[in-house]
Amino acid sequence: MVFKFKMQWVLFCLLLTLFNTRALALDNNTKSALGHYIMAVMYDDLGETSKAIQEYKKSLRFDSQNALAHFNLAVSYIKNNQTPEAEKELNQAIEISPESVEPRALLALLYSSQQKVDLAAREYEVALENATHLEPRNIGIYKDLGAVYLQQKKFEAAQKTYQLVLDITPLDPEAYFYLAHSYYGLKNKNAAIRYLKKTLELKPDYAEALNYLGYLYVEEGRNLGKSEAMIRKALEIDPDNGAYVDSLGWLYFKKGKLKEAKRELEKANKLMEDPVIYDHLGDVCFKLGDKAGAELNWQKALKMDPGLEKVSEKLTGINKK
Repeated sequence: MVFKFKMQWVLFCLLLTLFNTRALALDNNTKSALGHYIMAVMYDDLGETSKAIQEYKKSLRFDSQNALAHFNLAVSYIKNNQTPEAEKELNQAIEISPESVEPRALLALLYSSQQKVDLAAREYEVALENATHLEPRNIGIYKDLGAVYLQQKKFEAAQKTYQLVLDITPLDPEAYFYLAHSYYGLKNKNAAIRYLKKTLELKPDYAEALNYLGYLYVEEGRNLGKSEAMIRKALEIDPDNGAYVDSLGWLYFKKGKLKEAKRELEKANKLMEDPVIYDHLGDVCFKLGDKAGAELNWQKALKMDPGLEKVSEKLTGINKK
């Protein structure tokens, strides 16, 4: 700790020397802003957050257009558990420097911690878009941006983003997998299947791709033998994955093995709560003549995702009978 303080003091003295040397070239406001900013950084490094906040505020009184000072003040506010103040400073930094990445990314984290999901996603999306301009060949940034697009169901934007990844790295199985997901969202099932096959050519043990392609075949009612082999292989890799167990249960349903289907779907439901699983369970119950069970599961599916129109139609139909 003593060594750290000595090093910081040397740095401070060096900055002060440079500051005084250039003083004639700076106006009084700029000199005052820089002096308080240097002190704020020093206090920040020493862990004296309250003093740092005061110095950043003084610096901004002399230079209100310093985006970095607004950002650092926001960070200090966060350390001091002053979230509203931090949000205000981050928005100021963004207004001054809209092409910046860090203020938007930090604001996204703040919104996320407050369960403001839509606001967080918006800020994170713009932050990543800005980052792609700064680092146009950073595939990690493109993948993160694509994931945000998929979460927001912006499938066309996701497709273009993952295609950019493949332009940079043409043999990336993960990019092919999410490109397939994008095409499925765009209702282009043939393209989705084509890119899932490409994913598995590059990485045969990619469990998510094995399950996804197997499930698409089940949905179409074709290649059921091949789809079963893929789903079971995915389950060998990750036996407690509720989505994979659901796929197996749905395969049994398509084959008319209703008891086996119900067993697997109930197992899937214990592993994870998902509206698709409830929908599948409702279909199985209905086929088994259990209308009350079907209605209950479809209601649970709609409660989790009110946008499931087909499930709503099933409920309307069962209530008319």
